[in-house]
Amino acid sequence: MVDAGGGENITQLPQELPQMMAAAADGLGSIAIDTTQLNMSVTDPTAWATAMNNLGMVPVGLPGQQLVSDSICVPGFDPSLNMMTGITPINPMIPGLGLVPPPPPTEVAVVKEIIHCKSCTLFPQNPNLPPPSTRERPPGCKTVFVGGLPENATEEIIQEVFEQCGDITAIRKSKKNFCHIRFAEEFMVDKAIYLSGYRMRLGSSTDKKDSGRLHVDFAQARDDFYEWECKQRMRAREERHRRKLEEDRLRPPSPPAIMHYSEHEAALLAEKLKDDSKFSEAITVLLSWIERGEVNRRSANQFYSMVQSANSHVRRLMNEKATHEQEMEEAKENFKIDHNINYLSCLTSLFTKVEQIVAVFNASTRQKAWDHFSKAQRKNIDIWRKHSEELRNAQSEQLMGIRREEEMEMSDDENCDSPTKKMRVDESALAAQAYALKEENDSLRWQLDAYRNEVELLKQEKEQLFRTEENLTKDQQLQFLQQTMQGMQQQLLTIQEELNNKKSELEQAKEEQSHTQALLKVLQEQLKGTKELVETNGHSHEDSNEINVLTVALVNQDRENNIEKRSQGLKSEKEALLVGIISTFLHVHPFGANIEYLWSYMQQLDSKISANEIEMLLMRLPRMFKQEFTGVGATLEKRWKLCAFEGIKTT
Repeated sequence: MVDAGGGENITQLPQELPQMMAAAADGLGSIAIDTTQLNMSVTDPTAWATAMNNLGMVPVGLPGQQLVSDSICVPGFDPSLNMMTGITPINPMIPGLGLVPPPPPTEVAVVKEIIHCKSCTLFPQNPNLPPPSTRERPPGCKTVFVGGLPENATEEIIQEVFEQCGDITAIRKSKKNFCHIRFAEEFMVDKAIYLSGYRMRLGSSTDKKDSGRLHVDFAQARDDFYEWECKQRMRAREERHRRKLEEDRLRPPSPPAIMHYSEHEAALLAEKLKDDSKFSEAITVLLSWIERGEVNRRSANQFYSMVQSANSHVRRLMNEKATHEQEMEEAKENFKIDHNINYLSCLTSLFTKVEQIVAVFNASTRQKAWDHFSKAQRKNIDIWRKHSEELRNAQSEQLMGIRREEEMEMSDDENCDSPTKKMRVDESALAAQAYALKEENDSLRWQLDAYRNEVELLKQEKEQLFRTEENLTKDQQLQFLQQTMQGMQQQLLTIQEELNNKKSELEQAKEEQSHTQALLKVLQEQLKGTKELVETNGHSHEDSNEINVLTVALVNQDRENNIEKRSQGLKSEKEALLVGIISTFLHVHPFGANIEYLWSYMQQLDSKISANEIEMLLMRLPRMFKQEFTGVGATLEKRWKLCAFEGIKTT
């Protein structure tokens, strides 16, 4: 294994040289040396000319010469293809297969002659000996193994000998009398294999170190295989690209895209259905929408109107048919064959359009679309479908009859009675008029039924809207009643709180009254005791007055204590805020204000506050607010005033 510096991985088997020499002629079939690159000096022109003449070739050195005759070269070899033409490509990775060309025919005798170079001479081997053998050719091989070199052979001598085969890109010489040579193209390797078996002698020396028998064989290099794989991948890409282009060219054109259903698109489609020139395109979109399942209760009326528009074209198509029939009858007299073809094409197009309309009706009768139509709409669609199927069958039979008549007329005589023909024409015209009147009557009847159905649908929608309004009114009333109940519940809770406060105040008043009565009894007892002491001890009247003053002071102190007990502290920040606002309001009203006036002012700030709550707060703070009565009789009024801390005693 030798690394050739440029990424090559070259394998050489010097021990297998005797076995490889068993098939020396295997590589001769692919020999074709490009002599345009050979331009060497000839040391012995006479011997060189003799050798070339024996091979049937002109001497080397002139442009267009060949080292080997065309008779022993592989026919049809193309170097640009890197393979033999006429041989199918094979997978080089399959064991036992390769790209080695088949051996030449046995009847072709290959004669090798002496080759003279500037620094050496190449002598062919004995023709009686077996030809040198070669190994299986690796795919993309551009590298050869050269063994049996003379010991004194230099890299320049090797290049001089093998550059006759083509451009050399690299030479890796070993110390063991062998080397690896890499060429620029694959076909140059075949030319180098031709030199296998020659004995090489340097100059005119007879020394053993100056001579050696050459053995040239294929070498397996990693770079060669990589380049071959790149070429194969490139060819595969080109082949895939070519096939894709061919498939795109042969692929039928795609059908036009069908837009998705929407109310706007449905309105545009309804307009297209009314236009004769866009009818075919519009009927295809309508059929696709119905098959997709776009029909629902919301869009059923819109689809029904479009189906009705499609049905209205039946009358137009029948009128066109009658017109074409009349034109056909008139044209038969003059141009029988040409107008018959035109008439058949027109009938075929009409038959196709009727088939599309029948397909729309059939799609509408399927369950996923049929369930969304009303009973009246279903009935009309069913009638239209049956009528369209009858028209289709009649047109089909008429078309087949016309074709049979044409076949019969080709065999019958061209001459016929003109009166009979005129009678037939008149009868057909009358029949067409009668049929057209019948179709017009049916169309008017269907339109009347459709209008009736639309009136019924409008009535149903109006009833639904009325019911919806009644439901909305009931909901609003129920919501209003619920809000009223919530307000009453809140008022009930407020009244319960006030009742609880009144009860607590009543209990406190009862406790104060009992306490006052007990205190009064104690004072009466004390007074009696004091009077008895006065009578017994004979105190003066001034002492008794002092005792009465003391008793009154005790009663007043007890009363103030009771008032302080009644006046509790503020319970929350909201009560403190209310006290501040009420104080400010009463400060700007020095004559006081009744409780309703205060409540109306406070309600602008807090809509949930009540007059009882304000009055309870004022009663809890007797040192800040006091209540006075003003007026006489019917004008008697209770007013609250700001005390401004007048009840606080100064020390």
